[in-house]
Amino acid sequence: MNQLVEQVRSWLDDASLSVRHLHERLTPDHFTAEAVPELRRLRDLLSGDGLTWDLVEAVADVCFPDEPVDRASQRLQTARDLWHRARTSPTSFARGTQELALAHELLAAKDRTIEVYQELQVVRRAYEASERSQAQALQIATLLFAMLGQAQAKVAELKRRVNAQVLPPTHALTHTALELRLTRAQRQQIDLRQQLARAQQERDTAQQVADHAARRILSLEAELTELREWAGYEDADLAQELTPWVPQPDFRAISDDDAVLDDVDLALEKARTVLAEEHDAVQQAAHDLGYRAAPRSNTDGVVILAVPAHSQFVATQQPAPERGGESSALSRTTSENQLASADTTLAVDASRLSADRLRYIGAATRRIARGIDLDEIVMGLCRATVPTFSDTILVYLRDPLPVGDERPSGPLVLRLRRTDRIPAERDTEGGFMPVAAPPEPSELDWVGEELCTVRPGSALAEVLRGVRPVFTDAPAARAALPELLGEDGASAVPDGQRAILAPLRGRRRVVGCALFLRKVERRAFGHDDLLVAAQLATHSALGIDKAALDGRQAGIADALQRRMLPEILPHCTGVRLASRYLPAAETARVGGDWYDAIPLPGSRVALIVGDVMGHGLTSAALMGQLRTLVQTIAGLDLPPQDVLHTLNEQAQRLGTDYIATCLYAVYDPVSHRITIANAGHPPPILLELGGRAEVLRVPAGAPIGVGGVDFEAVELDAPAGATLLLYTDGLVESRLRDVWTGIEQLREKLAATAQLTGADHPPPLEALCDEVLDMLGPGDRDDDIALLAARFDGIAPNDVAYWFLEPEDAAPGRARRLARRALTRWGMEELSDSVELLVSEVVTNAVRYATRPVTLRLLRTDVLRCEVGDDVPQLPRLRQARATDEGGRGLYLVNRLARRWGATRLSTGKVVWFELDR
Repeated sequence: MNQLVEQVRSWLDDASLSVRHLHERLTPDHFTAEAVPELRRLRDLLSGDGLTWDLVEAVADVCFPDEPVDRASQRLQTARDLWHRARTSPTSFARGTQELALAHELLAAKDRTIEVYQELQVVRRAYEASERSQAQALQIATLLFAMLGQAQAKVAELKRRVNAQVLPPTHALTHTALELRLTRAQRQQIDLRQQLARAQQERDTAQQVADHAARRILSLEAELTELREWAGYEDADLAQELTPWVPQPDFRAISDDDAVLDDVDLALEKARTVLAEEHDAVQQAAHDLGYRAAPRSNTDGVVILAVPAHSQFVATQQPAPERGGESSALSRTTSENQLASADTTLAVDASRLSADRLRYIGAATRRIARGIDLDEIVMGLCRATVPTFSDTILVYLRDPLPVGDERPSGPLVLRLRRTDRIPAERDTEGGFMPVAAPPEPSELDWVGEELCTVRPGSALAEVLRGVRPVFTDAPAARAALPELLGEDGASAVPDGQRAILAPLRGRRRVVGCALFLRKVERRAFGHDDLLVAAQLATHSALGIDKAALDGRQAGIADALQRRMLPEILPHCTGVRLASRYLPAAETARVGGDWYDAIPLPGSRVALIVGDVMGHGLTSAALMGQLRTLVQTIAGLDLPPQDVLHTLNEQAQRLGTDYIATCLYAVYDPVSHRITIANAGHPPPILLELGGRAEVLRVPAGAPIGVGGVDFEAVELDAPAGATLLLYTDGLVESRLRDVWTGIEQLREKLAATAQLTGADHPPPLEALCDEVLDMLGPGDRDDDIALLAARFDGIAPNDVAYWFLEPEDAAPGRARRLARRALTRWGMEELSDSVELLVSEVVTNAVRYATRPVTLRLLRTDVLRCEVGDDVPQLPRLRQARATDEGGRGLYLVNRLARRWGATRLSTGKVVWFELDR
């Protein structure tokens, strides 16, 4: 009989039929009694308890309905031979009873295996559909958010045009058309907000369904693995990876006026269509998981609310969970994942515990993943485990922590990074079993050494090499504890399965280890807790590895940005400077924006701000090259338009795919004038002393890198006390506003800030820069920002003395007399001897080679500056004169007596200057 039962079961396996499906296909015609047995009775019959011949024929008929007659007759003849043999030679009672029970259990396991496999396929399809819907909703929400910002800008623009238009009666139709466009744009703005809210709600619903499906998949896979190991059922499809393809919504770019409004209407219609399709997909996925999707009215649009419905998959033939006794550490089922069947006594306790465990792991890994840097990740691990999973945790990390592909040198050293023994805050995300009040101090409070050196080949090294968490009662782990914790610490670890040692393995190597401890009065760890520890250790190690790599990259980015931008701004005569730089985000710490200030001959200063398209290391590298080019070209003292022209030619040699904007301005504190040339950059803003802010009208020009274009320069007044603000487009342009709206807001911000200090006192430069950056909102950081503010103090005319000297032998003597008179007029007679000596030496060198008149200028600021210019381009150089040389000592005297000195080549010659302290 046992052989016949095995034969019938093999028929069910060949046809991939469970007992439940067999029961559904049986009809009264299959039985002589014209009655189909109940499902429970059918299981007993197929297990060998009263198996009848008509049931054998019925199984063969259901499993092989299309089988040829000769093959069916052969199959039934084999079964009939087993039937007669069982009748003539029955199995002994004791042996038959045991085999009958075993067959009954095996058949139930086979039946459950098929049911679990089929449910797993349904849940996988639901997970894939919900993940695809979530990604689609996220894409739509992102695009709708961008379109909402553009729609808001269009509404503001139309409002300004409507309010500013003063028309005669003959143009009333044009004014009416603008009002109609404004009304239409406002209506579209409301629709965009509603659809954005709907997309966000659809995404949240799809995420809820996907989370439930993921938890159910893990639970079913675990159950299916246990059933396969017990019943020998093979399935090669359990390891398939779900990589759903996410289609990209087809939205067109927004144009102007009526075309803009038409595109918005088209995009809204497409968004409604796609959201409706994804809504139906999420509903079907929720239904497949045993959920129902219920609409809920809301002022912002349609909201999909997923609520538990009757579970479609209820395990059978399993004992009900015990209500009494000791509760597991993972024993509470939350409302998000309840088994909603009316017959809860048939629920599988193992599945419930597995679901609870998955919920806790999900909550813990989310808390760990919230950490950005190393300390936050380690703290997240400790907070997620104490006291919910363990009473104490010790986290050891390698010192130093290896980063990327670098190979650590020296011995493996572990340093205690953090230890937690009492909860710092409650974790309510995982639906985990509540734990009592914080534990009292115990022997666990003294466990742990600050530093541990892992010896090659030691027990601790073997445990770390094993990767998987182990109980410390294992021989290898018990031997590793003294090396990790010291002899005193190892003796304080409780006996039994009350401690888990989990290596923390990153992407390429072990980065540390974690020790989870429970006190003796608490329930010991179970084997399932090893899986929990493994998940926590894996997520923490990957996060630590990534945080270390991000920290290294952030350090490189910071160092690169510091080297690309000026470390300190130069101290220039007649002008005060302040600057700011903000990266686009923490993930993009370097960019292509830069600023610079370069002292020029004649106490002038060049003010530069530029922006390379994009942000990242490539843009930063090109920015560094352009900044170096600008500094080199500025040293030639070319006009601003020629500087940009030369920069444009040199930039094309660096590559044809690079585009940059640049604004170059030269301020002369003596003439109180500023000359500006622009290459596609936002115009500067001049804040006057009385509080009036004005956007300067400068030619826009073409960006750097276009080639074949000319640049124009404009010369403007720069009164004393005025402030010039140079900036990049990241300050005034974002997804929420266009560039001209941002420029107007910046101008209003500067004027409002100037009113706070009064009409006679300009605002402090540093505070002014901070106020300007405060205008940035949460959504205004789409690009990096460079800001350069210059306060024009100028040099008063009575502090300047200027003369022309003919290139003749009497010029040095005349220069000495002129310098002495100027110093007497300024009350600086104590400097007369030094100034006369140095002026005489410098003028003598100029007159010796010059062919045109030599210029002599004295400037009185915080120092006394003397400048001598001639038409000879060769720069003088300092050299050591020999005893027999007649010349060569003039610059030596200048170098010894002057505070500073230098020589600068001009387009018309050169200027030699020196400074003396007042």
